[in-house]
Amino acid sequence: MQIAILLYPGFTALDAIGPYEMLNALPGAETVFVAERRGPVRNDSGRLGLVADAAFDEVTRPDVVVVPGGPDTSGPRDPGPVRDWLRAVDASTTWTTSVCTGSLILAAAGLLKGRRATSHWLALEELVPYGAEPTGERVVFDGKYVTAAGVSSGIDMGLTLAGRIAGDRAAQTIQLLTEYDPEPPYDAGSPEKAPADLVAEWRAKGV
Repeated sequence: MQIAILLYPGFTALDAIGPYEMLNALPGAETVFVAERRGPVRNDSGRLGLVADAAFDEVTRPDVVVVPGGPDTSGPRDPGPVRDWLRAVDASTTWTTSVCTGSLILAAAGLLKGRRATSHWLALEELVPYGAEPTGERVVFDGKYVTAAGVSSGIDMGLTLAGRIAGDRAAQTIQLLTEYDPEPPYDAGSPEKAPADLVAEWRAKGV
């Protein structure tokens, strides 16, 4: 089972690494980081790079695609290599997935039209012009398309998808061995729970 994780300049690191840690642990998983060309790709801060071991033309029939988000996805949303590759591989994927604003990239490629999807809470309404139906759920399945909300939600998406692929016990094993048992020090991880003035501040700023 080949799992292809898309990289592009400005991606958010945890969007890619969270699902990687969950899905790469599946039996038979072959995970590849893929980009327009081989080599290091810098994240949204520019201070961290992940290495793309394959270019688009080397990964043509992955079983699972993971599209991370980032603060600015306008580049990969525009017509070009990312959109072309996503449309091509989606024709044969078993699962096409995204984390955070990665759903905007899928939507811009025309893959979420008429489907329920989620994204970072600040970007949900940006799904509407692409014909997707935004929902504030943390992980959304609609057919073979799986979208996760902001950043850390990719861990939940990867773990949930692992259960769909290999069964509950396999997913529970991954959860146990990664000791994924969150106890956050603050209860401010969603706009419904965070202080109202903090939410308003970031709504004013945007993503």
